[in-house]
Amino acid sequence: MVYRADMRPRSWLPERIVGERVVLRRHVPANIEAFQRWYADPAIAHLTRYQAGPMRPDEIERFFAARVLGPDTMALAIHVRETDRLVGTCAFSQLDGDNGSALYHITIGEHDVWGRGYGTEATDLMLEHAFDHLGLHRISLTVFGFNERAIASYRKSGFVHEGTLRQAISRDGRFWDEIQMAILEDEWRRSGRFRPNAGEGVAPADTVEAVALAGASECARS
Repeated sequence: MVYRADMRPRSWLPERIVGERVVLRRHVPANIEAFQRWYADPAIAHLTRYQAGPMRPDEIERFFAARVLGPDTMALAIHVRETDRLVGTCAFSQLDGDNGSALYHITIGEHDVWGRGYGTEATDLMLEHAFDHLGLHRISLTVFGFNERAIASYRKSGFVHEGTLRQAISRDGRFWDEIQMAILEDEWRRSGRFRPNAGEGVAPADTVEAVALAGASECARS
């Protein structure tokens, strides 16, 4: 693999990805207001955090600065295309350019749009970018076993169940499994959700060589 010496930070992440109903765009500082609402919400914490309660305001600020706006950030804001409303965020982490893999995360923070398919379309767009533009081979994720809506959405996007961490999460007075899911490039291309020549609306991004460099930078910071 050849690494590019002149890679600019975040150059592999597009300014926007346009779908039929959602648009993914790089986050801006003003989005902190939405993050403060979302991640202070007990319902969001219940579905996304290993800890029992919501994040504190100072934790949200640090998370937003480092993982959402940081120079090596891998996060995109989810906007409803028709209204431009910000409804969520999605991201890649743990990028491994040598092995062509990354970990996927998504949060739809606005309760009133749950179940409308915005998260599924955002996931489809992120997979398309990962496989068709970045040249990655595998995208994985973890999800709590009680989050049936999320599991159904991931399956719709083509993720398959790979493993189970038994009784790994304590919620509501009992222990729940944590589910490990993943999708490979060839599975995605066979899934029917692959859109050939779907580059319209995607700002230029570099390929897996850039991902390798970004992943190395992330590891150095951890």
